[in-house]
Amino acid sequence: MYKDFQDHLLKSLNDIRDKGLYKEERIIITPQGATINVDTGEEVLNFCANNYLGLSNNPELIKAAKEAMDTHGYGMSSVRFICGTTDLHKELEKKLADFFGTEDTILYAACFDANGGLFEPLLTSEDAIISDTLNHASIIDGVRLCKARRYRFENTNTDDLEKKLIEAQEQRFRLIVTDGVFSMDGNVAPLDRIVKLAEKYNAMIMVDESHSAGVVGKTGRGVTELYDLRGKVEIITGTLGKAFGGAIGGFTTGKKEIIDMLRQRSRPYLFSNSIPPLVAAAGIRMVDMMTETNVLQDKLHSNTEYFVDKMSKLGFDIKPSQSAICAVMLYDAKLSQEFASKLLKEGIYVIGFYYPVVPDGQARIRVQLSAAHDQDQLDKAINAFEKVGRELKVI
Repeated sequence: MYKDFQDHLLKSLNDIRDKGLYKEERIIITPQGATINVDTGEEVLNFCANNYLGLSNNPELIKAAKEAMDTHGYGMSSVRFICGTTDLHKELEKKLADFFGTEDTILYAACFDANGGLFEPLLTSEDAIISDTLNHASIIDGVRLCKARRYRFENTNTDDLEKKLIEAQEQRFRLIVTDGVFSMDGNVAPLDRIVKLAEKYNAMIMVDESHSAGVVGKTGRGVTELYDLRGKVEIITGTLGKAFGGAIGGFTTGKKEIIDMLRQRSRPYLFSNSIPPLVAAAGIRMVDMMTETNVLQDKLHSNTEYFVDKMSKLGFDIKPSQSAICAVMLYDAKLSQEFASKLLKEGIYVIGFYYPVVPDGQARIRVQLSAAHDQDQLDKAINAFEKVGRELKVI
């Protein structure tokens, strides 16, 4: 049987290559940072990591992780409710709740698990989920596992959201679901208008802050801070794998009863190992650092404004963004790959994004700014984009 299946897979893979959609993985041999080395020996500037605050190789987080290995060991070898809960896990959950202004927090191995295990324990076929069309794949998969009636509204279009809320009035409970920052475009959900509609049509709200926590809002507390709505959203999910140190681990934070029900019924929580104590300890230090100072958030916002302004003036087609994501639109998949390859030769590490990661015909290079970048590095990237852009007749 496998020979026939193998032939089928090889044909499908060749079709992917022929369409210019095959994804190659570059190998990094140094710690994550603004500057990295790849296995070909090149030193390059990294503009495609989720390392928004530059904490992925932060000495204080590394120290906290090492100390936790000495006191709590390497791994837990258990799920939380059996023998996988330490004082570090509980402390991190408390600090995340305080950080976001919520009542309680539950940790997961990844935010993909947090979103995957969110909806099914809370909602049934009597209820409704109203979800933004550009929500992350983990939200889509989580919704699919739930029997609630599904409605989809156009990306950030609150007029369309209102129509769907009117349709959903026949359901028992309604949950509006949105990313805080949409990872491919960099735009921010209009949470102020969403909250007003939720109040008008008696709905709850869930926001995924994975690309907005640490980034959006004056102190990096996400879109609820940006719109002065801390504590007004029932559910927030997020990750420790981006701005918050870049390791692994996800969380859901929100109303106490919701979190308690997830501890009882959320399958990824009940059937997956706890995050390692070293990750929890580094997460605790990360929250403390973000509470003590706003320097990294200020640097990130300054870098983003500078880069987007310079790129726009050169004539690149840039998606409107309120985050640290700058989507340089190229529209053609092969062009995005060629553009990224040429930039790598100029010492700039970026990746072309194309279908199925983004809609067909919407290929782009997603540039992600970091507080770790200095102005010389930003200028080098801008100059390289200009050189390659003119060479490929993009600008």
